[in-house]
Amino acid sequence: MEREQQEREHKNTIKAALFVAGKALSAEELAAALGIPSIGYLNGLLARLVEDGKAGGDPLAVVKVGGKYELSVKEPYASKVNGLAGKPDITRGSLRILAYVSKNEPIMQSSVVRAFGSSTYGHIKELLEKDFVTAKRAGRTKRLSTTGHFKEYFSLGSAEQGA
Repeated sequence: MEREQQEREHKNTIKAALFVAGKALSAEELAAALGIPSIGYLNGLLARLVEDGKAGGDPLAVVKVGGKYELSVKEPYASKVNGLAGKPDITRGSLRILAYVSKNEPIMQSSVVRAFGSSTYGHIKELLEKDFVTAKRAGRTKRLSTTGHFKEYFSLGSAEQGA
């Protein structure tokens, strides 16, 4: 009984951490923040939270996006409350760059800079920090591609969900 209570408390703490963070976190980041020394135990909790989110009437669910976890509002609740959301997670300029990368991926960063100018570097940095794109070194430039988080965020499907 005590073990079940401790597990429930850990699961609630994980959900609270994801809510407060407001962004996707890796198991390692969660373990460090919550002081849970066993990554195996934490991964088990995360897998159960993901499964719990798929079932039941809770409007909130822990979802796995790429290799990270985030707290998400499930449908039909998401469409009902989206108007209450604050400012967008991404600036307008970064959104333009993201759309261009998405349409032309994989694309070299130097090509994006040629198309949009030197302010592109700041936008790409924002997109990398928010896990919408990846950048892999390719000679003197980088090859940009969108991530699973990008697909999940914009509801484009094929993002990894589940354990």
